[in-house]
Amino acid sequence: MRGWRHDYHTHIQTVKAYLALNQIKEANNFLQELEQDLVKVDSYVKSGNLMLDAILNSKISLADNKNIYVKCKANLPENISISDIDLCVILGNILDNAIEACEKIDENKRFIRIYISTLKNQLYISVQNSAKEELGFNEKNYITTKRGNHGLGMKRVKILVDKYEGYLNLQNEPGIFASEITIPLQ
Repeated sequence: MRGWRHDYHTHIQTVKAYLALNQIKEANNFLQELEQDLVKVDSYVKSGNLMLDAILNSKISLADNKNIYVKCKANLPENISISDIDLCVILGNILDNAIEACEKIDENKRFIRIYISTLKNQLYISVQNSAKEELGFNEKNYITTKRGNHGLGMKRVKILVDKYEGYLNLQNEPGIFASEITIPLQ
């Protein structure tokens, strides 16, 4: 995630520099080149929601490169009442954690299952992944295996789910970790 954030800031700064120098054509060319890079990734999921497709395809591509089997079913309208940024943060953190957990186990046991849809006027997100160990956590304190014991990603997910008056359910059993989110759609 840190690498993506670094690249994102670099890309934004590059476009700003072109625009500050009134080099519109160069800025446009740069953006088209970025778009072509995204098209290379955009081959796994077509959910109907552009932002969801972008984050899912990016993370699935990353998982695929790490020999993680991913099964994904996603269907979401283009316009939902959740901001694209918040949706990106929620899914990005959950999928980053799933990928990290899978990296810690044998390649032949690695999997991530993703299901995203609207059910009864709610956004429903389910992510299950293989995991090496059973983590200890409760609703308020998410225990992490990361150095420094920060676990900021899941705390951020919880804050955003709460922002939309949604529900976050985390379940952990030996060998599998599951995240379920429901968020009311207005």
